[in-house]
Amino acid sequence: MELIFEVRDAEEGGFHARVLGHAIFTEAETWEELWANVREAAALHFEESLDRPRQIQLHYI
Repeated sequence: MELIFEVRDAEEGGFHARVLGHAIFTEAETWEELWANVREAAALHFEESLDRPRQIQLHYI
């Protein structure tokens, strides 16, 4: 499975990211922090699932 995060600029600065097709949302001040938060959010969301994503993509809009 692949997760695709839609990334947008936050009005107050930083970024918002949400997954298409799943209830996963995160935010961060920097791109590096966003990547860390995205990986953590995905891991927590699929913690007990056997269908964990093998690939994560960020699409900046």
